[in-house]
Amino acid sequence: MKELAGRIASVWHYCLIGLFLISAALMYLIVGENSYIAIPDNLDLFVAQYKMMQNTGTFWAHAANVPFLNGISRDNLPGEFYLYSILYMIFPAYIAYVVGYLLKIIIAIVSCLLLLKDFALSEKPGDIAWICAFAYGILNVFPAFGICFASIPLVIYFLRKIYRLGFNKKTIKYYILLFFYPMLSYFSYFGMFILGYLVLAIIWRLIADKRLSLPLCLALVILAAGFVIMEYRLFGAMLFSDEVTIRSTMKDASMNLSGILTECFDVFKNGMMHADDAHSYFVFWICIIYFVILNVRYIIKKDFKGMIRDIYNLFAVLLVFNSAVYGLYYSGAVRDFVAFVLPPLKGWQFNRTIFFSPFLWYASLFVICIRMSRMNHVILRLLARIIPVIAVFVILIGSKHYNDLYDTAYGTLYKMKTGHEVDRLSYSEFYSSKLFDKIKDDIDYKDSDWSVAYGMHPAVLEYNGISTLDGYLGFYSQDYKDRFRKVIAPALDRKENTRIYFDDWGARCYIYSGTDDSIVMATRSMTGVTDNNIYIEDKALSELGCKYIFSRIELNNADEKNLSLKGAYDDSSSPYIIYVYELKNNETRG
Repeated sequence: MKELAGRIASVWHYCLIGLFLISAALMYLIVGENSYIAIPDNLDLFVAQYKMMQNTGTFWAHAANVPFLNGISRDNLPGEFYLYSILYMIFPAYIAYVVGYLLKIIIAIVSCLLLLKDFALSEKPGDIAWICAFAYGILNVFPAFGICFASIPLVIYFLRKIYRLGFNKKTIKYYILLFFYPMLSYFSYFGMFILGYLVLAIIWRLIADKRLSLPLCLALVILAAGFVIMEYRLFGAMLFSDEVTIRSTMKDASMNLSGILTECFDVFKNGMMHADDAHSYFVFWICIIYFVILNVRYIIKKDFKGMIRDIYNLFAVLLVFNSAVYGLYYSGAVRDFVAFVLPPLKGWQFNRTIFFSPFLWYASLFVICIRMSRMNHVILRLLARIIPVIAVFVILIGSKHYNDLYDTAYGTLYKMKTGHEVDRLSYSEFYSSKLFDKIKDDIDYKDSDWSVAYGMHPAVLEYNGISTLDGYLGFYSQDYKDRFRKVIAPALDRKENTRIYFDDWGARCYIYSGTDDSIVMATRSMTGVTDNNIYIEDKALSELGCKYIFSRIELNNADEKNLSLKGAYDDSSSPYIIYVYELKNNETRG
């Protein structure tokens, strides 16, 4: 019995991780497209983009347009060498999404364990390392960039190997791997910052070693070249296009010093939507308590050199740095300075340094737990294993954003218990492909029939092969934004907050309500709709070549806006009733 207990104790972490991966895969397989997948900046954005490229066969296309926002250059969408793009080339959209989620976890575990092994060459990664790596892998971060988050430890591992090995035959493979690393990353969200951190590391080692690290300098060139080649479309659009984009008119909130400091502390403690690591509930407090204990000890011993060299304190400094940069982004003067020094980056969100904080929080947790496990006290050694397990459960239950696993489990169990659906929409309900196939057949829809959505995200139409004049993208022509604004001017004139939202940002190029704050609700009910009139300039919409309006709202003023109802459509597989209106006397698109 004792021997059996010992065997279980030696493999418990493998069992936990394996059980999770198998359970998650089975749940998504069994529940299928009835899973509750996050919609904001996910189903309404990137998944629809990938599906459009699937539908049009434009993953590898050049000089091609994708049918949304009046025809957007393929070059403005994720590149073909990006791992997520490859997944969507191979698998149907839903399967690609699930495979991406599982791969994110596996890549995070492998990356963290490789990095740990490089730090502790004489040690085999134990249960604490595996569970901390697993916790990092299951973080519910920005789904379209989950692998980018997961692979941060991997690029650090490559760079450490290059630095430590210097110039020799063993280093060549790490240079090659480093060149291809951008397949796991994304330049504007991660790559630029990784290169920036690498420059700082080169300077740091120059000061510490009193000589320039030529291997790291070569690594900088190779990694930069990898990003340029893997994301050649992005660099072409940024550097060689003279098109004025909506980036030129985007405005961000500008705060005073008090507001900036508050924002810095808030993001330090709570994180932010796209980097939701759930650290504020548990990990934050463990790390803060340990930070105080650790540094009080150093101060008592007057070991200031040890304090400076302690890797835990390095992580703490980087966490503060990332949070400070995030806050400084909301200084108008700082943004203007960045735009002046680097004009192509005007509108670029340099506060994405915060995307590197989740790794630092869970690396800090690992340092705490591994140090506790080496103490000569059985309770501390036990706590060293309990703490990361608690962190795992906090992530699974406490994450506010992109918690697809919990939402799917909850929504499925709720239906089984009550016989009713939750109000939010599942993956299949959000896109309602069967319903839109029925509609397209009935109206004899053609790819050249440009359309807009009302009362729902344009992504729903885009996913289903309907060409849209509206859409969601952070990088498109300012000229088109101005032309589309003429269409929605009546609504913007009635709602000042909506006008500011569109004029000062404009990434969501939608048909807005002239009365309600939001009518784009991914829910079964449409309780937020109080006005069934549509506020558009129909002539301007006709000039853009619009033929159809697909609406979740039955319009009271259709005749006034030169619209004729083609039909009201529903399907047993969908919670939608879709009203299809045709623009009378629609001008032929040139």
